Amino acid sequence: MNTIDGLTVHHHRDYTGAKIGMWVFLFTELLLFGGMFILYSVYRTVHAEDFHHAAMELDTLVGTMNTLILLTSSLTMALSIALIQTGRKKSSILCLVLTIAFGLWFMVNKYFEWGAKFEHGLYPGSEFLLQHSQGEILFFGLYFTMTGLHGLHVLVGVGVLSVVGFKMLNKPYEDIVFAGPGVDKLEGAEIALLGKSGQKMWSSEVIDDSVERVSVRLKYRPVGKRVRKEDYALLENSGLYWHLVDIIWIFLFPLFYLIT
Repeated sequence: MNTIDGLTVHHHRDYTGAKIGMWVFLFTELLLFGGMFILYSVYRTVHAEDFHHAAMELDTLVGTMNTLILLTSSLTMALSIALIQTGRKKSSILCLVLTIAFGLWFMVNKYFEWGAKFEHGLYPGSEFLLQHSQGEILFFGLYFTMTGLHGLHVLVGVGVLSVVGFKMLNKPYEDIVFAGPGVDKLEGAEIALLGKSGQKMWSSEVIDDSVERVSVRLKYRPVGKRVRKEDYALLENSGLYWHLVDIIWIFLFPLFYLIT
């Protein structure tokens, strides 16, 4: 409940429910990738030597760079949340933009890395790869499936953060002033403010006495259209999703790039 210029505005916020819902969603994501990690472990145990040789085809330098990029993006994401909590909105938006930029940088590196593998015929179903051992075929099948699914999550995260950034750019309130000297001798009526689509945004009680002048200032914007110091749950939940994306890569990196 907020009091703005004498007006009491009630907002319903369920931060606990939103946070629990986000954690449940993240748990389902962990189940998805957890199943793939188990599958990887089984095949690697059976084809340890083939996995070792296949991993030598990957560029460890690119994998390391992508790891540093995502770790830095987690830092900027955490800073964005911390800054909005202290009311430093511009700095928070800047850190959020940096997080989005790091995510796109990661995908650009992944594009060139995948492109090199396709040029060499190291992709599922290629005639060149089918000439290799069963273990190497399984390795690259898992590599493209798991890193591809992770890349899809990165793109979704970039999209979500972009939407949140747009909401942060919105002004906290609409500032509307209703005033007029021509409302004198107004009796037995009410004063109302209408929005652009004609909906009633505020109205006074019925006026019993004569009124010579009316001036009302109303500040209003629906809670769902803004992210600010007092209401940053959307940014925080988006940050949790982004951290999950980073954590998953922390596991993918050694499994595919460092097993040699």
